Amino acid sequence: MRPFLVSLLLCSPLGLPLVSSAAEKPNIVVIFMDDMGYADVGCFGAQGYQTPNIDKLAAGGRKFTNFHVAQPVCSASRCALMTGCYPNRVGIHGALGPKATHGIHANEMTLAELVKQKDYATAAVGKWHLGSLPQFLPTRHGFDEYYGIPYSNDMWPYHPQAKPGAYPKLPMIENDKVVDEEITPEDQTHLTTDYTTRGVRFIEKNKDKPFLLYLAHSMVHVPLFVSDKYKGKSGKGLYADVMMEVDWSVGQIMDTLKKNGLEENTWVIFTSDNGPWLSYGDHAGSAGPLREGKGTCWEGGTRVTGIMKWPAKIPAGTTTDTMMMTIDVLPTIAHVIDAKLPEHKIDGLNCWPIVSDAPEAKNPHDFYAFYYEQNQLQAISSGDGQWKLQLPHQYRSLPPDQPKATGGRPVNYKQQKITEPELYDLYSDVSESKNVAGQNAEMVAKLQKHAETMRVDLGDSLMKRQGAGVREAGR
Repeated sequence: MRPFLVSLLLCSPLGLPLVSSAAEKPNIVVIFMDDMGYADVGCFGAQGYQTPNIDKLAAGGRKFTNFHVAQPVCSASRCALMTGCYPNRVGIHGALGPKATHGIHANEMTLAELVKQKDYATAAVGKWHLGSLPQFLPTRHGFDEYYGIPYSNDMWPYHPQAKPGAYPKLPMIENDKVVDEEITPEDQTHLTTDYTTRGVRFIEKNKDKPFLLYLAHSMVHVPLFVSDKYKGKSGKGLYADVMMEVDWSVGQIMDTLKKNGLEENTWVIFTSDNGPWLSYGDHAGSAGPLREGKGTCWEGGTRVTGIMKWPAKIPAGTTTDTMMMTIDVLPTIAHVIDAKLPEHKIDGLNCWPIVSDAPEAKNPHDFYAFYYEQNQLQAISSGDGQWKLQLPHQYRSLPPDQPKATGGRPVNYKQQKITEPELYDLYSDVSESKNVAGQNAEMVAKLQKHAETMRVDLGDSLMKRQGAGVREAGR
């Protein structure tokens, strides 16, 4: 048996399952967290603090307990969401630094450009991290408006771990212009509020037409900051305070939708870019029962909180453990609004039957691939999410006897190595604690064959293989 709750089937008054109507275009709100762990919200197991607005979002919609990112790191993960592609297909690896001279290519179709086919108003608010030069900013890739920072909080002179002179000033950008050359620690305390205000303003301005709001919070990525209204409020430390403020932000967005009569026909997607940065201890989140965290292709690095709500189409109060990945968001939205996919190859597939809880819905993928570092193929999972093959590679882990980090200063990881393929049955062992490769040779061979398919297409630096299907990043 799968360990998670099975979904409920909600039918229309005629007894027919709710299905998508291409003629009815929903508003779309994507709330994308940064470094938030699988178990950092109440309805996914948060301990010691409450997230009532996020929990309410889940109660009114659908929980996805087997929802994954394509790579467990910032830029690559965001690229997958925006393009529907494995990020290494389009030349994006890891986390782009402030001095990077490459970014998302102009030829790639973003989620914003997709919905523009149907005359959506579009806005990106928050962290972008797909290139900081003007030609890579959101307004050059389908977004009408942008307000936010171009890269991560730790790529900043005020980060406690930053070496002197290592990073330039962190700017605030509006559209494609710098409106504040230097974000200070005081500015950071207002960041969640400022992003929320901008998001609310965009919704109210575009309430009479379909819109896409991509709200990408800088939190809960270290270094952490919180406003005075939530400072110390949790009684459980700074991380919990920040999570409570983000929950407040979700409440503000949902209240704005309701106030303007938009709640019924707005599709809200809430998720994170990867798992928790565990080396930061009490300034990091929790992966719950999952193994490891950010920067690894174990479940704790790639399996993230997934919540979707759309009262008109998605049955409330349901949960699914059917696997999905962020690469599937773009083609699923394309199906719903009847937009054309790009002519070039993408990796995601339409998963609307899973989202809408259609009878007998199954994941359409034969498998998913997990790359990390510079094009290292580290794991392959079956499309149904049951079997996962960890391929030989090196990964970071915290030693069991390592004291927990405190105060925003990390402890050191220790490098571990997988020398032979390891197979895990995630239905019975979500913690990836028991290697069952020896008892399942046929499944190992099947997943190895899928891995070889990926090496031909996208390459594998661990085997010094070049892929035929890789496209260049913008430069």
